[in-house]
Amino acid sequence: MSSIRNLKKEVGDITYEVVSDCFTFMLVKDKKDIEKVQGYIAEAIDLRNDLIHRINGFAKEKDIEKRKKYFSKIKEDLYSGMDKTLEKLSKLSKK
Repeated sequence: MSSIRNLKKEVGDITYEVVSDCFTFMLVKDKKDIEKVQGYIAEAIDLRNDLIHRINGFAKEKDIEKRKKYFSKIKEDLYSGMDKTLEKLSKLSKK
């Protein structure tokens, strides 16, 4: 299992990539969709903040299996949440 520090770094890195894609979209595409893209950025940052809060709020658990499940769920939420945001951005770019 990776360390908590690495998990936090992964959350930050993936969030940065999604936000970066959103900013690139705003520079390249029509200005009419800026508010939607800003909403996607807010969603990504809210998800990041929620995940970091969940990571920090974890009580030290002696049972390794419970820890693995807890942090696996956080990773799953990270990837599924950011994927949904990128799908929205992709749909918007196909317009």
